[in-house]
Amino acid sequence: MLFHPMDIFIFLAFGLSLWAQFKVKGTFNQWAKVPAGSSLTGAEVARRILDSQGLYHVPVEPVAGALTDHYDPLSKTVRLSEPVYYGHSIAALSVAAHEVGHAIQHQQSYGALVWRHRMFPLVNFSSGIAPFLLLLGFLLHQTSLIGFGIILFSAAVAFQLITLPVEFNASSRAKQLLLAQGMIVHQEERGVKKVLNAAALTYVAAALISVLELTKFVMIFFQGNNEE
Repeated sequence: MLFHPMDIFIFLAFGLSLWAQFKVKGTFNQWAKVPAGSSLTGAEVARRILDSQGLYHVPVEPVAGALTDHYDPLSKTVRLSEPVYYGHSIAALSVAAHEVGHAIQHQQSYGALVWRHRMFPLVNFSSGIAPFLLLLGFLLHQTSLIGFGIILFSAAVAFQLITLPVEFNASSRAKQLLLAQGMIVHQEERGVKKVLNAAALTYVAAALISVLELTKFVMIFFQGNNEE
């Protein structure tokens, strides 16, 4: 089947994903030009918040690239891109606080994050196998292969969906901690929200694409069974 009605929605979702990626870069660049009144760097913000939560053992390290910021749960390290690590902007502080939010989630065993970590080995395996099973099933018109591929692909979709509360919660923590510790003032909260909301949209778009693709595969599976 070269075309499926769901492809229209998937195409639109891909458009949303491209727009979201453009949006996050544009929003970051916009607020990277706005210095925070506290004059703190992203690294200083990350360190202060970590220490305030008793996470003295979690290092903050610079990493090359742009928008490469992440929290590594294996080494328990917050890694910030150089523009964030050394930057004094609203964008830098927002991203740094967000990544620290993940470290705090890890410390507190935040439910969605725990499930995300547990699912990762399965998803890492299934996401590599599922496309081949689905493709083979479509080429050979074998609904059994398609069905098995759907089961494996469902794990990847679940992973995407669980990622949403993890990211939204980290952003919520970031905004609260930045305000509570006086690292931003209320007038700067608007910029923080814009930076974090733009980043969150990329995860929403990715999850939407996965859900729509899964729906398409399920529809094809049941259609194939009905035709047999």
